[in-house]
Amino acid sequence: MDVTALYKFSSGLYVVSAATADDYGACVINTGLQLTSQPLQVQVVVNKQNHTEGVIHKAGHFALTAITEEADMPYIGRFGFRTSTNFDKFGGIECRKTLLGDPFTPVAAACVLACEVVQTLDVGTHTIFVGEVKDAEVLSDAAPMTYAYYHGTLKGKTPPKASSYVAE
Repeated sequence: MDVTALYKFSSGLYVVSAATADDYGACVINTGLQLTSQPLQVQVVVNKQNHTEGVIHKAGHFALTAITEEADMPYIGRFGFRTSTNFDKFGGIECRKTLLGDPFTPVAAACVLACEVVQTLDVGTHTIFVGEVKDAEVLSDAAPMTYAYYHGTLKGKTPPKASSYVAE
């Protein structure tokens, strides 16, 4: 099987983040998707082994930031290849909070959505969170990064915790 066929899916790359009173998490996902317009809802899919997944459960809300093509591999590595349990992902870069209190960076970001969790679905290794959009802001006119751009131009790899990861 040629697992690189999954790289052809037309999806973007996003940072999903959440915060409670005493904890926060953030990670890169390629599974942000608008579900409905009335009410305005999106979904994110997060690996249960990611610290961020547990924080979203506890917080009941999350921020979804669309990454732009301005992001480089160190940026992707900061949010995608490190864990929030022992690394401050927002340390040393501009950080803001959504109206729900979730951290995000406007650096290399096209937009940010503030979402309240309205439904969850256990899908084995991952959890699907459905969020109702409570606020949205355009942050840049730069082109959003697609998964194809990440693999083709940046030569990025799919980490084992990604929902699209398949062992070769």
